[in-house]
Formats: sequence, structure tokens, C-alpha cells
Amino acid sequence: MHCLRKDVNGRIHFKIVFYGPSMGGKTTTLKWLYNNVAGLEKGDFTQIADPTGRTLFFDLAPMQATETVVFDVYTTAGQERHKKQRKVVLNGVDGILFVADSSPEQLGENIESINELREFLGEKLGTEIPLVVALNKRDVPNALPRKELIMKLKLDSETPIYETIATTGVGVKHAFQTLTREIILRQIHGLMPKKFS
Repeated sequence: MHCLRKDVNGRIHFKIVFYGPSMGGKTTTLKWLYNNVAGLEKGDFTQIADPTGRTLFFDLAPMQATETVVFDVYTTAGQERHKKQRKVVLNGVDGILFVADSSPEQLGENIESINELREFLGEKLGTEIPLVVALNKRDVPNALPRKELIMKLKLDSETPIYETIATTGVGVKHAFQTLTREIILRQIHGLMPKKFS
């Protein structure tokens, strides 16, 4: 648990990073939350992307949950060449939403991405730094079975896992709420919560 970051107005800032393979739905997930979740006061949506809309460095959307708590939500560029940028974006992270792509042809990319995340964060991932997994694109016709994806990604039974469709918001809000709740419990209350359903 690291020191709480406060701004000049006394608000506590927590950093959330959406991580996962390229084109897996990280930016779409963030945009859906930004545009559809009521009760969050939102700052400007900042996107550093190429002309096709693919993230070059990161997206950022500050979301104020209460008068005293702000979640600074980032996405990372998923392409292999952006590994160094991803490591930079992870500095000071308080929680991770791993967005996996359910398409069978993306299985290898999913595995590489989560292994890279484990390489960067080590034993802190899922302990000091909460991890929630979104199995995204569950609407694709040949989506990999949930059990197979969980096994291939080597996720344990303590990891909260949600099936999501980022384009329509299915499961997205619940995944985000679970992550923010775990962050607050760990960082403010010093608790290590059990798995949320």
C-alpha cells in the first residue's frame, strides 16, 4: 500500500489502468463507462491515437466518484512495439482491469499480454494491486468458452472475472465497480477483500 495521492483540493486520486491485447476493447470499455455511467463527475476524455483510432500511448478519463475520491482511468496501447510505454503508464497504478479478447485468433495475444503484466507487476498483481478481468467480445459467434479462457490465462479462483461486451456495456459497469471497490478497501481501509461475486 503506497501513500495516498491528493490534489490541491484535497481529493484523493487513484490510478486505474485498462490493460490487454491490441484491439481487445480497452478504449471501447472506457468510452462506454465515460458516456453511460451516471453518478460520476467526469473530466475531459484525452485520447492519444493514430488516424485509425488505435491508441498510441494512452487514453485518460478522470472520473470523480465522490467529493473526495477521483479515479484517473488510463488505457494502454496494446501493440507489441508499445511495451515501454505500457510500463511507464503502469507507474503508480492502484488497480488493473485486464480486458481479454474472446476471439479464438486472439488467444495468443491475450496470453502474451497478461504474462507481460505479471512480468511488470510481479507478486503485487492481485494482492497489493487489485486485478479484475473482463472477458470481452462475448458476442462474437465463435467466442472461446469462459472456462478455456480462464485456464489459458492462468487465472486463480480469487480473481473477479466478468463477461463483457464493451460496445453495448454488458458487464462493464459491474467489472469497474468491483475494481473501484477493491481499490478503496485496500488503499483507504487497508483491507484485503475476498473475491466479489
